[in-house]
Amino acid sequence: MKRAGLCVILLLTAMRSPVKLTPTRSGSLITLTPLHSPSLPRVSAAAAAVQLTANSQVRQALDWLQDNLNWINDEQARITAIPAPPFREQERATALKIALSSAGLRAQIDSAGNVIGELRGSADNAVVVLSAHLDTVFPAGTEIRVRRENNRIYAPGISDNGTGLAALVAVARALQAARLKPEKTILFVANVGEEGEGNLRGMRALVNDYRERLKAVLVLDGAGTDHASTMALASRRIEVVVTGPGGHSWSDFGIPNPINALVRGAVRFINTRVPASPRTSFNIGEIAGGTSVNSIPHEAHIKVDIRSESEDELVRLESALRESIAAGVRDEMEAASDRARGNLEWKLESLGSRPGGELAPNSPLLAALRAADEALGMHSRLERSSTDANVPLSLGIDAMAVGAGGTGGGAHSLQEWYDPAGRELGLKRVLLTLLGISGISAEKSR
Repeated sequence: MKRAGLCVILLLTAMRSPVKLTPTRSGSLITLTPLHSPSLPRVSAAAAAVQLTANSQVRQALDWLQDNLNWINDEQARITAIPAPPFREQERATALKIALSSAGLRAQIDSAGNVIGELRGSADNAVVVLSAHLDTVFPAGTEIRVRRENNRIYAPGISDNGTGLAALVAVARALQAARLKPEKTILFVANVGEEGEGNLRGMRALVNDYRERLKAVLVLDGAGTDHASTMALASRRIEVVVTGPGGHSWSDFGIPNPINALVRGAVRFINTRVPASPRTSFNIGEIAGGTSVNSIPHEAHIKVDIRSESEDELVRLESALRESIAAGVRDEMEAASDRARGNLEWKLESLGSRPGGELAPNSPLLAALRAADEALGMHSRLERSSTDANVPLSLGIDAMAVGAGGTGGGAHSLQEWYDPAGRELGLKRVLLTLLGISGISAEKSR
């Protein structure tokens, strides 16, 4: 028993983690159950990485990505040059359908406007999604001129999400070149409605259609290689509208003014305190109203974005916005010298609500990412953000959003840029993570 006791002590020391000790009835044997072992995932990731990269077809797919970087850069520029303003993604969707069909996928555009390219797996009862959003934040009529300067590519939307869309097509091409057939069916999806007031409508429709078979969603959003968004940042987008009688700036001076009321309320709202933890933010992104400088407007509105790591903070901020606008309208009515001509009315309308959620630490998708990291000699930093992954995460479906390689800057501006240097690392991370979660069939694709 002394020797057995010494063995137990040595084993506990080697495990470096808390354990549960369970004696048998005789007390002679002990079962050791690790409660938490930081070293185990690393060993599993290393083993999975070795197994995955030992596959000759996987190596062939990785080589295709490495050997076709110029083509991928050109494809990104071509896709970005096709306008895709919010709610008007059809032209770019048509181009992506052709691109995914050319990669050997059975491609279609669904009723929501999503482009779906299917790579049939050996198991029909399980589906994995690789997605990138089609839309940009730029309104119709924005000039999209792609230019290259030194090592960078410049254009509105070149990084967000030209990078993700190019990677979507590139990974499909790489699997086609390697004649690689997955175990789970992979859907390559270019989805609508991620930006602005789209309210993630494309991803919502996709998850609704495939929910029973959907095992994981890997979202490609922008550039980058060192992070993965596994925690969904909840947000709400709200429009505030104030209406009044309207009139002439001289002859009707003194009647209540909707813009004045909004300004009064907005000033109150922006003085609302928010905590550093849980991290919380708000932004008045749009303000509009009136028809001319010498007219008292009959209507004005603002659009507000609020975000928080806490649902309670979202509720508090929305309540603060409501109270601030009510006070602003009240103050404007009290200040008006001619209230007999009409009152101000106001309302709050929801433009969209993004749900929160988190990927479980023991998720197979996270394990696949760690195996890809291991194979590539890197370590992805886990973050919280607001992406298409919010939808599946909120429903308990494994999901994460990752950058598709390279670096970018000036997102959502006319000066947006992308530097493709090192993009192959991001592309390989995507490919290996995707295959890690989909599995590889022994059968080759046609």
